[in-house]
Amino acid sequence: MAKSKFRPLHDRVVVRRVESEEKTKGGIIIPDTAKEKPQEGEIIAVGSGARDESGKLVPLDVKVGDRVLFGKWSGTEVKLNDEDLLIMKESDIMGVIA
Repeated sequence: MAKSKFRPLHDRVVVRRVESEEKTKGGIIIPDTAKEKPQEGEIIAVGSGARDESGKLVPLDVKVGDRVLFGKWSGTEVKLNDEDLLIMKESDIMGVIA
């Protein structure tokens, strides 16, 4: 992603979807109309964190560069610098891929 001036707030992250496979394991090409949007992505920006009950800032567990899995309907789709991205809360992320 080109250097963006966008910075998510609080416990939100910006995710770039990882492109899904063009073929099945058996070699069948999947047409664009049959593909589902991938539920895997790379974090490209993170907010500063959420505040707990006492007002203390709690940093996020994820960081820029992490590959993550998220729910099918997670996040809000946005277009930044001509790139389709997702903005979601950290709680919408199911896990980090090691």
